[in-house]
Amino acid sequence: MTVTLEVADGVGTLRLDRPPMNALDVATQDRIKELAEEAAHRTDVRAVVVYGGEKVFAAGADIKEMRAMDHTAMILRARALQDSFTAVARIPKPVVAAVTGYALGGGCELALCADFRVAGDNAKLGQPEILLGLIPGAGGTQRLARLIGPSRAKDLIFTGRQVGADEALALGLVDRVVPAAEVYEQARAWAAALARGPALALRAAKESVDTGLETDLDTGLAVERNWFAGLFATEDRERGMRSFVEEGPGRAKFL
Repeated sequence: MTVTLEVADGVGTLRLDRPPMNALDVATQDRIKELAEEAAHRTDVRAVVVYGGEKVFAAGADIKEMRAMDHTAMILRARALQDSFTAVARIPKPVVAAVTGYALGGGCELALCADFRVAGDNAKLGQPEILLGLIPGAGGTQRLARLIGPSRAKDLIFTGRQVGADEALALGLVDRVVPAAEVYEQARAWAAALARGPALALRAAKESVDTGLETDLDTGLAVERNWFAGLFATEDRERGMRSFVEEGPGRAKFL
């Protein structure tokens, strides 16, 4: 399998395994969608790590496969491509990308679908599609601009240049930079800590933030308001408030 889902202690690892560079061909894209949807529905998965292995996250699309596609074929495929990545972005649980080595083109776009990104000090990120006479097609023009702002996003998209880990951190493209050998361990530790939190409240928070970024303020506030009120009917809310009153803040356990 080019992509697998391994689950342990509440954390699901969505692992890319298509040597040597984890090129994202059609089969891999479809498998990502299938396993992202599985992770979304499994009750034993409370957080997700997206990982490409020790050497490379994903160096982009399979250009040899893509070159054989004509205009008509890509019209039919483009929506499926976006849907595969959106399935990761829509996992209603915390998602952490563990980025080692290259995360270019579709690889960068896949990392953008996570809530947080831990990058190795050897990481190289970028959207080089312009150098092929194309633009990002798996959400890059939208998610990158929302994450780092339109001017910075246009710089990366217009030039196709790659940025190292330190510049990616300064841009806000990644959230932490760690030694390459520690990327997965630290990403998993982050995910594991979130997995111990209140699952429904985390889902509500993620949906509220993401919806607000995609719509107007009033609609975002309505989503927040509905979730906020609805959470008062949950066991996690009762547990959290009871612990606060009886034990003090920050001591509630939700597992």
